[in-house]
Amino acid sequence: MKEVIFHGRGGQGAVAGADILADAAMREGKYSQSFPTFGPERRGAPVMAFTRIDDKPIRVRCQIYEPDYVIVLDSTIGQFQNLTAGLKPDGSVIINTPLTAEKVLEEKIVAKGKIYPIDASSIAMKIIGSPVLNTVILGAFSAATGEVKLKSLIEAVSSRFSETVAQKNNAAMEEAYNVVKGRRN
Repeated sequence: MKEVIFHGRGGQGAVAGADILADAAMREGKYSQSFPTFGPERRGAPVMAFTRIDDKPIRVRCQIYEPDYVIVLDSTIGQFQNLTAGLKPDGSVIINTPLTAEKVLEEKIVAKGKIYPIDASSIAMKIIGSPVLNTVILGAFSAATGEVKLKSLIEAVSSRFSETVAQKNNAAMEEAYNVVKGRRN
């Protein structure tokens, strides 16, 4: 089983991102679940969401404590909490930042893991015209991990949003995918 924690702020799309990732996994014939955790927060307050993906039915229903992957929509949350707490030794962090992976570690934004930085905010503003960047970071996640195919994410986004909104989000997702894929080659 692969487990993913999303760290974001209310309004950035962390909860929807976890849902889209689960939907994409199901489109590939995998089992998945997604769920948020938050209290009476409001727009801008820290939010966590979770996704599990497996080839067999998922029976566990608790919060994720030892993720394989951490997706960080807002790196400033790292000032208040350890974003990589419990991250498995071979785990990865996909983080929205204009910084390099080395600088992310140097500035102690995250403590460990294979780091895949992506300036998702810039891509979202340029292509979508909004700071909601969940789909952008999912494109980076697909390229970094291979856990779900970009095609499956595009299908999940297209089924969730209107055609106009889906086209912009899918274009932004593809750009992030290509940026990360280009760094890996």
